[in-house]
Amino acid sequence: MKETKYLQFVITIILVLAQNAIIAQENSCYLIKAKQVFDGQNIHNDKVVLIKETKIVEFGKLAEIEIPSTCKILEFPNSTIMPGMIEGHSHLLLHPYNETSWNDQVLKESHAERAIRGAKHAESTLLAGFTTVRDLGSEGADYVDVGLKESINKGIIPGPRMIVAGKAIVATGSYGPKGFQEYVNVPLGAESADGYDNLIRVVRDQIGKGADLIKVYADYRWGLESTAMATFTQKELELIVEIAKSSGRQVVAHASTEEGMRRATLAGVSTIEHGDSGTSEIFKLMKENNVAFCPTLAAGDAILQYQGWNKGSDPEPERIVKKKKSFTSALKEGVVIVAGGDVGVFSHGDNVRELEMMVEYGMKPIEVLRSVTAVNAEVFGYSASFGSIKKGLFADLIVVGGDPIENISVLRNIEQVIKNGQIYK
Repeated sequence: MKETKYLQFVITIILVLAQNAIIAQENSCYLIKAKQVFDGQNIHNDKVVLIKETKIVEFGKLAEIEIPSTCKILEFPNSTIMPGMIEGHSHLLLHPYNETSWNDQVLKESHAERAIRGAKHAESTLLAGFTTVRDLGSEGADYVDVGLKESINKGIIPGPRMIVAGKAIVATGSYGPKGFQEYVNVPLGAESADGYDNLIRVVRDQIGKGADLIKVYADYRWGLESTAMATFTQKELELIVEIAKSSGRQVVAHASTEEGMRRATLAGVSTIEHGDSGTSEIFKLMKENNVAFCPTLAAGDAILQYQGWNKGSDPEPERIVKKKKSFTSALKEGVVIVAGGDVGVFSHGDNVRELEMMVEYGMKPIEVLRSVTAVNAEVFGYSASFGSIKKGLFADLIVVGGDPIENISVLRNIEQVIKNGQIYK
Protein backbone atom coordinates (compact mmCIF):
# COMPACT_ATOMS: atom_id res chain seq x y z
CA MET A 1 0.00 0.00 0.00
CA LYS A 2 2.83 2.41 0.90
CA GLU A 3 4.60 1.59 -2.37
CA THR A 4 1.43 2.32 -4.35
CA LYS A 5 0.93 5.69 -2.63
CA TYR A 6 4.59 6.57 -3.20
CA LEU A 7 4.31 5.65 -6.90
CA GLN A 8 1.21 7.81 -7.29
CA PHE A 9 3.04 10.70 -5.63
CA VAL A 10 6.07 10.32 -7.92
CA ILE A 11 3.85 10.17 -11.02
CA THR A 12 2.04 13.36 -9.97
CA ILE A 13 5.32 15.21 -9.50
CA ILE A 14 6.59 14.01 -12.89
CA LEU A 15 3.39 15.14 -14.58
CA VAL A 16 3.74 18.58 -13.03
CA LEU A 17 7.30 18.89 -14.31
CA ALA A 18 6.45 17.49 -17.74
CA GLN A 19 3.38 19.61 -18.45
CA ASN A 20 3.32 21.30 -21.83
CA ALA A 21 3.22 25.05 -22.22
CA ILE A 22 -0.26 25.10 -23.76
CA ILE A 23 -2.13 27.90 -22.03
CA ALA A 24 -5.87 27.97 -21.53
CA GLN A 25 -7.36 31.45 -21.55
CA GLU A 26 -9.15 32.50 -18.39
CA ASN A 27 -12.86 31.86 -18.27
CA SER A 28 -14.74 34.81 -19.73
CA CYS A 29 -17.56 35.60 -22.14
CA TYR A 30 -17.52 34.75 -25.84
CA LEU A 31 -20.02 35.10 -28.65
CA ILE A 32 -19.13 32.62 -31.39
CA LYS A 33 -20.38 33.12 -34.94
CA ALA A 34 -19.74 30.85 -37.92
CA LYS A 35 -21.18 29.89 -41.28
CA GLN A 36 -23.17 27.11 -39.62
CA VAL A 37 -23.70 25.34 -36.31
CA PHE A 38 -24.15 21.61 -35.76
CA ASP A 39 -25.83 21.28 -32.36
CA GLY A 40 -25.39 17.53 -31.93
CA GLN A 41 -28.43 16.66 -34.00
CA ASN A 42 -28.99 19.19 -36.81
CA ILE A 43 -27.32 21.91 -38.85
CA HIS A 44 -28.35 25.58 -38.31
CA ASN A 45 -27.36 28.46 -40.58
CA ASP A 46 -28.77 31.33 -38.55
CA LYS A 47 -27.67 30.75 -34.96
CA VAL A 48 -24.82 31.81 -32.70
CA VAL A 49 -23.46 30.50 -29.41
CA LEU A 50 -22.91 32.60 -26.30
CA ILE A 51 -20.74 31.16 -23.55
CA LYS A 52 -19.93 32.63 -20.17
CA GLU A 53 -17.50 31.15 -17.69
CA THR A 54 -17.89 27.36 -18.06
CA LYS A 55 -21.38 27.15 -19.59
CA ILE A 56 -23.36 27.74 -22.75
CA VAL A 57 -25.75 30.54 -21.74
CA GLU A 58 -27.52 31.14 -25.06
CA PHE A 59 -27.95 29.37 -28.38
CA GLY A 60 -30.15 31.10 -30.91
CA LYS A 61 -30.53 33.88 -33.45
CA LEU A 62 -28.21 36.83 -32.98
CA ALA A 63 -31.05 39.38 -32.89
CA GLU A 64 -32.73 37.51 -30.03
CA ILE A 65 -29.68 37.36 -27.76
CA GLU A 66 -28.63 40.05 -25.32
CA ILE A 67 -24.85 40.26 -25.54
CA PRO A 68 -22.93 41.55 -22.50
CA SER A 69 -20.67 44.49 -23.33
CA THR A 70 -17.67 42.58 -21.98
CA CYS A 71 -18.15 39.67 -24.41
CA LYS A 72 -15.52 38.99 -27.01
CA ILE A 73 -16.86 38.12 -30.47
CA LEU A 74 -15.19 35.25 -32.34
CA GLU A 75 -16.11 35.01 -36.02
CA PHE A 76 -15.49 32.10 -38.40
CA PRO A 77 -17.25 32.91 -41.70
CA ASN A 78 -16.33 29.67 -43.51
CA SER A 79 -16.49 27.23 -40.63
CA THR A 80 -18.73 24.99 -38.54
CA ILE A 81 -19.29 25.24 -34.79
CA MET A 82 -20.12 21.91 -33.14
CA PRO A 83 -19.94 20.19 -29.75
CA GLY A 84 -16.53 18.97 -28.69
CA MET A 85 -16.15 15.44 -30.02
CA ILE A 86 -16.25 12.44 -27.67
CA GLU A 87 -13.81 9.57 -28.20
CA GLY A 88 -15.67 6.40 -27.24
CA HIS A 89 -12.79 3.92 -26.98
CA SER A 90 -9.35 5.14 -26.08
CA HIS A 91 -6.24 3.97 -24.22
CA LEU A 92 -4.26 7.09 -23.40
CA LEU A 93 -1.59 4.98 -21.67
CA LEU A 94 -0.80 3.02 -24.85
CA HIS A 95 1.02 4.11 -27.99
CA PRO A 96 1.02 2.53 -31.49
CA TYR A 97 2.10 -1.09 -31.63
CA ASN A 98 4.40 -0.47 -34.58
CA GLU A 99 6.47 1.67 -32.18
CA THR A 100 6.49 -0.77 -29.26
CA SER A 101 4.57 -4.03 -28.96
CA TRP A 102 1.74 -4.29 -26.45
CA ASN A 103 3.70 -6.90 -24.48
CA ASP A 104 6.75 -4.64 -24.18
CA GLN A 105 4.64 -1.67 -23.15
CA VAL A 106 3.10 -3.71 -20.33
CA LEU A 107 6.32 -5.43 -19.25
CA LYS A 108 9.11 -2.94 -19.94
CA GLU A 109 7.74 0.59 -19.69
CA SER A 110 7.57 2.04 -16.18
CA HIS A 111 4.38 3.54 -14.83
CA ALA A 112 6.16 6.89 -14.73
CA GLU A 113 6.99 6.68 -18.45
CA ARG A 114 3.48 5.64 -19.30
CA ALA A 115 2.03 8.48 -17.24
CA ILE A 116 4.18 11.01 -19.10
CA ARG A 117 3.20 9.49 -22.44
CA GLY A 118 -0.43 9.65 -21.29
CA ALA A 119 -0.08 13.37 -20.58
CA LYS A 120 1.27 13.96 -24.10
CA HIS A 121 -1.49 11.82 -25.59
CA ALA A 122 -4.14 13.73 -23.65
CA GLU A 123 -2.85 17.01 -25.06
CA SER A 124 -2.86 15.68 -28.63
CA THR A 125 -6.39 14.35 -28.20
CA LEU A 126 -7.73 17.66 -26.92
CA LEU A 127 -6.13 19.68 -29.71
CA ALA A 128 -7.62 17.26 -32.25
CA GLY A 129 -11.06 18.44 -31.12
CA PHE A 130 -11.94 15.63 -28.70
CA THR A 131 -12.94 17.26 -25.44
CA THR A 132 -13.99 13.98 -23.78
CA VAL A 133 -12.61 10.44 -23.91
CA ARG A 134 -13.92 7.16 -22.57
CA ASP A 135 -10.66 5.44 -21.63
CA LEU A 136 -11.27 1.70 -21.48
CA GLY A 137 -8.44 0.19 -19.52
CA SER A 138 -5.00 1.12 -18.19
CA GLU A 139 -3.49 -2.02 -19.80
CA GLY A 140 -1.15 -3.03 -17.00
CA ALA A 141 -0.57 0.48 -15.64
CA ASP A 142 -2.60 0.00 -12.46
CA TYR A 143 -4.71 3.14 -11.81
CA VAL A 144 -2.49 5.63 -13.62
CA ASP A 145 -5.53 6.53 -15.76
CA VAL A 146 -7.30 7.74 -12.62
CA GLY A 147 -4.28 9.90 -11.77
CA LEU A 148 -4.17 11.25 -15.31
CA LYS A 149 -7.85 12.20 -15.10
CA GLU A 150 -7.30 13.94 -11.77
CA SER A 151 -4.27 15.84 -13.11
CA ILE A 152 -6.39 17.16 -16.00
CA ASN A 153 -9.26 18.10 -13.68
CA LYS A 154 -6.88 20.01 -11.42
CA GLY A 155 -5.44 21.94 -14.35
CA ILE A 156 -1.97 20.45 -14.00
CA ILE A 157 -1.96 19.36 -17.63
CA PRO A 158 -4.23 20.10 -20.62
CA GLY A 159 -6.46 17.28 -21.75
CA PRO A 160 -10.00 16.08 -22.38
CA ARG A 161 -12.55 15.10 -19.80
CA MET A 162 -11.85 11.46 -18.96
CA ILE A 163 -14.28 8.65 -18.21
CA VAL A 164 -11.95 5.90 -16.97
CA ALA A 165 -12.20 2.16 -16.45
CA GLY A 166 -9.06 1.61 -14.38
CA LYS A 167 -8.13 -2.06 -14.72
CA ALA A 168 -10.31 -4.16 -17.01
CA ILE A 169 -11.62 -7.45 -15.61
CA VAL A 170 -10.56 -10.73 -17.23
CA ALA A 171 -11.13 -14.40 -16.51
CA THR A 172 -8.17 -16.15 -14.93
CA GLY A 173 -5.84 -17.65 -17.54
CA SER A 174 -7.30 -15.79 -20.48
CA TYR A 175 -5.33 -12.54 -20.76
CA GLY A 176 -1.70 -11.65 -21.49
CA PRO A 177 1.19 -11.19 -21.57
CA LYS A 178 1.54 -14.93 -22.15
CA GLY A 179 4.16 -17.45 -23.26
CA PHE A 180 6.21 -17.64 -20.08
CA GLN A 181 7.01 -20.68 -17.93
CA GLU A 182 4.58 -21.35 -15.11
CA TYR A 183 7.14 -20.41 -12.46
CA VAL A 184 7.61 -16.92 -13.95
CA ASN A 185 5.34 -14.33 -12.32
CA VAL A 186 4.31 -11.92 -15.10
CA PRO A 187 2.17 -8.80 -14.52
CA LEU A 188 -1.03 -8.84 -16.55
CA GLY A 189 -2.60 -6.14 -18.68
CA ALA A 190 -5.84 -6.41 -16.67
CA GLU A 191 -7.18 -7.81 -13.38
CA SER A 192 -8.21 -11.46 -13.07
CA ALA A 193 -11.37 -12.37 -11.19
CA ASP A 194 -13.71 -15.36 -11.11
CA GLY A 195 -16.70 -16.62 -9.21
CA TYR A 196 -19.25 -14.99 -6.93
CA ASP A 197 -17.21 -13.60 -4.02
CA ASN A 198 -14.11 -12.71 -6.04
CA LEU A 199 -16.03 -10.82 -8.73
CA ILE A 200 -17.96 -8.82 -6.14
CA ARG A 201 -14.74 -7.88 -4.36
CA VAL A 202 -12.88 -6.88 -7.54
CA VAL A 203 -15.73 -4.78 -8.97
CA ARG A 204 -16.17 -2.95 -5.66
CA ASP A 205 -12.42 -2.48 -5.28
CA GLN A 206 -12.10 -0.97 -8.76
CA ILE A 207 -14.97 1.41 -8.00
CA GLY A 208 -13.26 2.39 -4.77
CA LYS A 209 -10.02 3.07 -6.63
CA GLY A 210 -11.75 5.57 -8.92
CA ALA A 211 -13.16 3.67 -11.92
CA ASP A 212 -16.04 5.53 -13.59
CA LEU A 213 -17.21 2.34 -15.29
CA ILE A 214 -16.33 -1.34 -15.35
CA LYS A 215 -14.87 -2.99 -18.42
CA VAL A 216 -15.05 -6.75 -18.76
CA TYR A 217 -13.64 -9.12 -21.36
CA ALA A 218 -16.62 -11.30 -22.33
CA ASP A 219 -14.35 -13.26 -24.67
CA TYR A 220 -10.69 -13.44 -25.60
CA ARG A 221 -8.16 -15.44 -27.61
CA TRP A 222 -7.86 -18.28 -25.10
CA GLY A 223 -9.44 -21.12 -27.09
CA LEU A 224 -7.58 -23.96 -28.75
CA GLU A 225 -4.91 -22.58 -31.06
CA SER A 226 -5.61 -19.12 -29.57
CA THR A 227 -9.06 -18.80 -31.10
CA ALA A 228 -11.41 -16.25 -29.55
CA MET A 229 -13.88 -17.88 -27.16
CA ALA A 230 -16.28 -16.72 -24.46
CA THR A 231 -14.72 -16.32 -21.01
CA PHE A 232 -17.19 -15.51 -18.24
CA THR A 233 -20.48 -17.34 -17.87
CA GLN A 234 -23.62 -15.31 -18.32
CA LYS A 235 -24.32 -15.49 -14.58
CA GLU A 236 -20.87 -14.06 -13.85
CA LEU A 237 -21.48 -11.23 -16.28
CA GLU A 238 -24.89 -10.56 -14.74
CA LEU A 239 -23.24 -10.34 -11.32
CA ILE A 240 -20.69 -7.81 -12.56
CA VAL A 241 -23.49 -5.69 -14.03
CA GLU A 242 -25.58 -5.95 -10.87
CA ILE A 243 -22.74 -4.76 -8.61
CA ALA A 244 -21.71 -1.93 -10.94
CA LYS A 245 -25.29 -0.72 -11.45
CA SER A 246 -25.82 -0.55 -7.70
CA SER A 247 -23.18 2.20 -7.68
CA GLY A 248 -24.67 3.98 -10.70
CA ARG A 249 -21.95 2.76 -13.07
CA GLN A 250 -22.11 1.14 -16.47
CA VAL A 251 -20.41 -2.04 -17.63
CA VAL A 252 -18.88 -2.24 -21.10
CA ALA A 253 -17.82 -5.50 -22.69
CA HIS A 254 -14.99 -6.41 -25.01
CA ALA A 255 -16.67 -9.02 -27.21
CA SER A 256 -15.84 -10.18 -30.72
CA THR A 257 -17.51 -13.60 -30.86
CA GLU A 258 -21.21 -14.32 -31.27
CA GLU A 259 -21.38 -16.11 -27.93
CA GLY A 260 -19.45 -13.44 -26.06
CA MET A 261 -21.70 -10.75 -27.53
CA ARG A 262 -24.84 -12.73 -26.72
CA ARG A 263 -23.90 -13.33 -23.09
CA ALA A 264 -22.83 -9.71 -22.54
CA THR A 265 -26.02 -8.38 -24.15
CA LEU A 266 -28.30 -10.54 -22.05
CA ALA A 267 -26.31 -9.66 -18.93
CA GLY A 268 -27.17 -5.98 -19.42
CA VAL A 269 -23.93 -4.26 -20.44
CA SER A 270 -24.25 -0.77 -21.92
CA THR A 271 -21.97 -1.22 -24.94
CA ILE A 272 -20.28 -4.00 -26.88
CA GLU A 273 -16.76 -3.14 -28.04
CA HIS A 274 -15.40 -4.51 -31.36
CA GLY A 275 -18.11 -7.05 -32.33
CA ASP A 276 -16.14 -8.49 -35.26
CA SER A 277 -18.36 -11.57 -35.57
CA GLY A 278 -21.65 -9.82 -35.02
CA THR A 279 -24.58 -11.23 -37.01
CA SER A 280 -28.03 -9.89 -37.82
CA GLU A 281 -29.46 -12.02 -35.01
CA ILE A 282 -26.95 -10.67 -32.47
CA PHE A 283 -27.54 -7.07 -33.51
CA LYS A 284 -31.32 -7.55 -33.29
CA LEU A 285 -30.79 -8.87 -29.76
CA MET A 286 -28.64 -5.85 -28.91
CA LYS A 287 -31.28 -3.45 -30.19
CA GLU A 288 -34.01 -5.24 -28.22
CA ASN A 289 -31.92 -4.94 -25.05
CA ASN A 290 -30.81 -1.33 -25.65
CA VAL A 291 -27.14 -2.25 -25.98
CA ALA A 292 -25.03 0.07 -28.15
CA PHE A 293 -22.19 -0.95 -30.47
CA CYS A 294 -18.67 0.51 -30.58
CA PRO A 295 -17.13 -1.04 -33.73
CA THR A 296 -13.50 0.21 -33.42
CA LEU A 297 -12.94 0.02 -37.18
CA ALA A 298 -9.62 1.85 -37.21
CA ALA A 299 -7.78 -0.46 -34.79
CA GLY A 300 -7.87 -3.60 -36.93
CA ASP A 301 -7.14 -1.53 -40.02
CA ALA A 302 -4.01 -0.13 -38.35
CA ILE A 303 -2.78 -3.49 -37.05
CA LEU A 304 -3.10 -5.12 -40.47
CA GLN A 305 -1.08 -2.30 -42.01
CA TYR A 306 1.58 -2.76 -39.33
CA GLN A 307 1.71 -6.41 -40.39
CA GLY A 308 2.37 -5.50 -44.02
CA TRP A 309 -1.02 -4.98 -45.66
CA ASN A 310 -0.81 -2.22 -48.28
CA LYS A 311 -4.23 -0.64 -48.03
CA GLY A 312 -5.58 0.50 -51.36
CA SER A 313 -3.41 -1.79 -53.47
CA ASP A 314 -3.49 -5.23 -51.79
CA PRO A 315 -6.71 -7.28 -51.62
CA GLU A 316 -8.67 -6.72 -48.44
CA PRO A 317 -7.75 -9.24 -45.70
CA GLU A 318 -10.43 -11.51 -44.31
CA ARG A 319 -10.49 -9.48 -41.10
CA ILE A 320 -11.45 -6.32 -43.01
CA VAL A 321 -14.11 -8.12 -45.05
CA LYS A 322 -15.55 -9.55 -41.83
CA LYS A 323 -15.50 -6.16 -40.11
CA LYS A 324 -17.31 -4.47 -42.98
CA LYS A 325 -19.96 -7.17 -42.94
CA SER A 326 -20.46 -6.81 -39.18
CA PHE A 327 -20.70 -3.01 -39.37
CA THR A 328 -23.12 -3.12 -42.30
CA SER A 329 -25.31 -5.58 -40.42
CA ALA A 330 -25.36 -3.33 -37.34
CA LEU A 331 -26.43 -0.36 -39.48
CA LYS A 332 -29.16 -2.41 -41.14
CA GLU A 333 -30.59 -3.63 -37.83
CA GLY A 334 -30.65 -0.10 -36.39
CA VAL A 335 -28.33 -0.68 -33.45
CA VAL A 336 -27.15 2.52 -31.76
CA ILE A 337 -23.56 3.04 -32.88
CA VAL A 338 -21.09 4.97 -30.76
CA ALA A 339 -17.88 6.35 -32.20
CA GLY A 340 -14.67 4.94 -30.77
CA GLY A 341 -11.53 3.82 -32.55
CA ASP A 342 -9.47 1.99 -29.89
CA VAL A 343 -6.99 4.85 -30.08
CA GLY A 344 -3.61 3.91 -28.70
CA VAL A 345 -3.40 1.06 -31.17
CA PHE A 346 -2.87 3.97 -33.59
CA SER A 347 -1.74 7.51 -32.82
CA HIS A 348 -3.54 9.77 -30.37
CA GLY A 349 -4.67 12.89 -32.17
CA ASP A 350 -5.55 10.82 -35.24
CA ASN A 351 -8.97 10.01 -33.74
CA VAL A 352 -10.86 11.26 -36.83
CA ARG A 353 -9.52 8.18 -38.61
CA GLU A 354 -12.37 6.17 -37.08
CA LEU A 355 -15.00 8.67 -38.24
CA GLU A 356 -13.63 8.60 -41.78
CA MET A 357 -13.86 4.81 -41.81
CA MET A 358 -17.42 4.87 -40.48
CA VAL A 359 -18.37 6.93 -43.54
CA GLU A 360 -16.25 4.72 -45.80
CA TYR A 361 -18.09 1.64 -44.48
CA GLY A 362 -21.54 3.09 -45.19
CA MET A 363 -22.65 5.42 -42.39
CA LYS A 364 -23.98 8.84 -43.40
CA PRO A 365 -21.81 11.81 -42.34
CA ILE A 366 -24.63 13.44 -40.35
CA GLU A 367 -25.09 10.19 -38.40
CA VAL A 368 -21.36 9.98 -37.72
CA LEU A 369 -21.41 13.56 -36.38
CA ARG A 370 -24.34 12.68 -34.12
CA SER A 371 -22.54 9.53 -32.99
CA VAL A 372 -19.34 11.31 -31.96
CA THR A 373 -21.22 14.01 -30.04
CA ALA A 374 -24.80 13.69 -28.75
CA VAL A 375 -25.16 9.92 -29.16
CA ASN A 376 -21.93 9.14 -27.30
CA ALA A 377 -22.93 11.52 -24.51
CA GLU A 378 -26.39 9.92 -24.24
CA VAL A 379 -25.13 6.33 -24.27
CA PHE A 380 -22.37 7.04 -21.75
CA GLY A 381 -24.80 8.83 -19.42
CA TYR A 382 -23.52 12.42 -19.70
CA SER A 383 -26.03 14.12 -22.00
CA ALA A 384 -27.13 16.48 -19.24
CA SER A 385 -23.58 17.85 -19.05
CA PHE A 386 -22.07 17.88 -22.54
CA GLY A 387 -22.30 16.44 -26.06
CA SER A 388 -24.75 18.99 -27.49
CA ILE A 389 -25.02 22.74 -27.94
CA LYS A 390 -27.78 23.61 -25.49
CA LYS A 391 -28.29 26.30 -22.90
CA GLY A 392 -26.96 25.15 -19.53
CA LEU A 393 -24.51 22.54 -20.77
CA PHE A 394 -20.75 22.83 -20.34
CA ALA A 395 -19.10 24.96 -23.00
CA ASP A 396 -17.27 22.13 -24.79
CA LEU A 397 -17.13 23.34 -28.39
CA ILE A 398 -14.93 23.13 -31.44
CA VAL A 399 -14.74 25.10 -34.67
CA VAL A 400 -13.76 23.19 -37.82
CA GLY A 401 -12.76 24.75 -41.12
CA GLY A 402 -15.38 23.69 -43.66
CA ASP A 403 -18.50 21.54 -43.75
CA PRO A 404 -18.12 18.02 -42.26
CA ILE A 405 -21.44 16.98 -43.83
CA GLU A 406 -19.89 17.41 -47.27
CA ASN A 407 -16.51 15.98 -46.27
CA ILE A 408 -16.03 14.24 -42.93
CA SER A 409 -12.27 14.78 -43.15
CA VAL A 410 -12.61 18.52 -42.49
CA LEU A 411 -12.89 17.44 -38.86
CA ARG A 412 -9.11 17.37 -39.07
CA ASN A 413 -9.12 21.15 -39.69
CA ILE A 414 -9.50 22.29 -36.10
CA GLU A 415 -9.54 26.07 -35.79
CA GLN A 416 -10.64 26.39 -32.18
CA VAL A 417 -11.05 24.10 -29.18
CA ILE A 418 -13.06 25.25 -26.19
CA LYS A 419 -13.38 23.00 -23.17
CA ASN A 420 -15.24 24.04 -20.06
CA GLY A 421 -15.35 27.60 -21.40
CA GLN A 422 -11.59 27.85 -21.86
CA ILE A 423 -9.98 28.37 -25.25
CA TYR A 424 -7.04 26.10 -26.05
CA LYS A 425 -4.66 27.01 -28.87
